[in-house]
Amino acid sequence: MNKLTIEDLDLKGKRVLMRVDFNVPLESGRVANDKRIRAALPSIKYITNAGGRLILMSHLGRPGGRRVPELSLKPCVTVLGALLGKKVRFVDNCVGKPVESAVESMGEGDILLLENLRYYPEETENDPDFAAKLAKLGDVYVNDAFGTAHRAHASTEGITHYISQCAAGFLMMKELTYLGGVMADPQKPFVAILGGAKISGKIDIISNLLPRVDKIIIGGGMTYTFFKAQGKEIGKSLLEEDKIDLAGELLQKGAEKIILPVDCMVTDVFDFDARKVGALEAVAADAIPADRIGLDIGPQTIAEFQPLVRNAKTVVWNGPMGVFEIEETAKGTDAIAKALADATASGATTVIGGGDSAAAINKAGLADKVSHVSTGGGASLELMEGKVLPGVAALSDK
Repeated sequence: MNKLTIEDLDLKGKRVLMRVDFNVPLESGRVANDKRIRAALPSIKYITNAGGRLILMSHLGRPGGRRVPELSLKPCVTVLGALLGKKVRFVDNCVGKPVESAVESMGEGDILLLENLRYYPEETENDPDFAAKLAKLGDVYVNDAFGTAHRAHASTEGITHYISQCAAGFLMMKELTYLGGVMADPQKPFVAILGGAKISGKIDIISNLLPRVDKIIIGGGMTYTFFKAQGKEIGKSLLEEDKIDLAGELLQKGAEKIILPVDCMVTDVFDFDARKVGALEAVAADAIPADRIGLDIGPQTIAEFQPLVRNAKTVVWNGPMGVFEIEETAKGTDAIAKALADATASGATTVIGGGDSAAAINKAGLADKVSHVSTGGGASLELMEGKVLPGVAALSDK
């Protein structure tokens, strides 16, 4: 981490423009889950306690470059104010004269939240003029939005060309320390657990991890494309036809390291939208009936996967083992979550990529029993793929 951090900045009396990730779920005009707002609190408190005048900016949802009242950031003001026990002001735009006036009237320790950046198409287009307008609002810039660090947008990359000191916030530092740390210098044995529906989203991760890890455990829907590459019957299970050859190549390349399930849970009835599954039965990986669909790893696989995870010193997990949203087919995912908690208790560093893995560990009630749960699905994936994140690369060097 050779970038400037929030602790390197002189904040007193400065206008501190901070990119946060307040892309929270809303229900009936209220914040339904405040996890992302809470994640930004350490940086917010640090800046205001140091006498900075804090201007917060974020996106929310995908308004497509126009004003969508249902995607206003205003509901976040109430939640943030309650969490901090102090007044948070709001302005219903993110650029222009009213915003500049609101910033000018701020005192030390004050907080102002700007309206949704993505009301403007220029934000996602990384338009230089729009970035310059945002930059006019701050003396220094802090990026604490790891969840958008893989996007070169006006508020994450463009803005850094117009402000001389651009630093990482505490959340950004934490994400890079954990995710970057396990990729750069893992304690051995290093085990990666990869699940989810498709191989296509995980090819680069598998390729980047193979030279680094001791084992890669495979689960989820992508299992069946690997099975198909081995010439097995997979019935009506999920298949990426165009990735069969690639799956075969990966199995060859990682013959010593890639571990596939030995059995799986199958059924003849599956309706995801209605959250409905028929009677499940465990069958061996090479005995899936032609009229059945595989939805989870089986008991024998759980018995083989759990010790691998428990005995590891470093574990990264990205993607569930089955259809974890349905109780009957969440057993494999829950078992892996439990093994991760056990490994952590034994001193291992356990890192959960964002997205479905984060949702799964939360659903299992074990999020506080692992080392780190990432706040950024796409960003954590790209970091694990070995890619440079534009939002991080753009920050000032120390």
